Amino acid sequence: MSLLEVKDLHTSFFTPIGEAKAVDGVSFSLDKGEVLGIVGESGSGKSVTVYSVMQILTNPGRIVSGSIKFDGQELVGAGEEVMQTIRGNKISMIFQDPMTSLNPVYTVGNQLAEGILLHTKRNKEEAQARALEMLTMVGVNDPAKRLTQYPHELSGGMRQRVMIAMALACEPDILIADEPTTALDVTIQAQILEIIKDLQKQLGMATILITHDLGVVAGMCDRIMVMYGGRIAEKGTADQIFYNPKHEYTKGLMRSIPSAIAKKERLIPIAGTPVDLLNMPQGCAFCPRCDHAMKVCLTRKMDEIEVEDGHFASCWMNLKKAVEDGRVTLVPEEPEPPKEEVTVNA
Repeated sequence: MSLLEVKDLHTSFFTPIGEAKAVDGVSFSLDKGEVLGIVGESGSGKSVTVYSVMQILTNPGRIVSGSIKFDGQELVGAGEEVMQTIRGNKISMIFQDPMTSLNPVYTVGNQLAEGILLHTKRNKEEAQARALEMLTMVGVNDPAKRLTQYPHELSGGMRQRVMIAMALACEPDILIADEPTTALDVTIQAQILEIIKDLQKQLGMATILITHDLGVVAGMCDRIMVMYGGRIAEKGTADQIFYNPKHEYTKGLMRSIPSAIAKKERLIPIAGTPVDLLNMPQGCAFCPRCDHAMKVCLTRKMDEIEVEDGHFASCWMNLKKAVEDGRVTLVPEEPEPPKEEVTVNA
């Protein structure tokens, strides 16, 4: 049994001008010790998916339907009391901007100790000792001094290290990292990612890494999930996604990555603009930006199909190729029988 199972999850934001389907039928699983990368541009539904798992959606967002099971326990509809025992203890999260996550009026030591006291049976002295241990583990220099400082006294990289320490203090089964390096420079980014990678191996926890950077997931993740328009476009192992992409959106992302080998080649951006969640296409969400869109793409959504072992994609191009190769035979739909005319006698 998987540690985390998400099935047919639908999460929407109900605004005055309509329903925005931020997550539209997402299903995936996460095994113990596995690293799953979720990739996609802004508005694709990456963060809302994990916010749904953590049950930290803000109004007017809510889970409409679906199932989220952690270690066999259903979380959808479980209630806030149950979730308080899960958050920070069993499932922890590193947010994108540490400055908005850390309280500016409390010291780093107080904030680290708070979660430890809440979720464990340690007393104040033991909680402070654990906080010191965690800061040391994540590579904070002079950790004893940092415990007495406030967030604004630390650099961006140092604050992110504090967030990692806070997330791991109770040794969770799952760590969710929501774009943990976005606000940091390249050198600090590499250090933070290396810390997460080392601690994941050391503690053996499952990890969900959300990012825009395909280079990050290539070096860290066992499996990758590509999202667009609130749906999963493609999912598979890192090798399958990078060396054999099967969705036109994934291919577009690959073409837009700078290459160290072909230095003189121009980057090919994905044309158009991100999909409007309040005005979704009837068919494939990526259809308006796709160079290979067919008539069926305009009107019908493609279900996930397994293109190879453990590799799934929801693109009509795969079905088209399978038909052309003779691997799949399409059976035409039977026409509806003509309606009998009824004559009414005057």
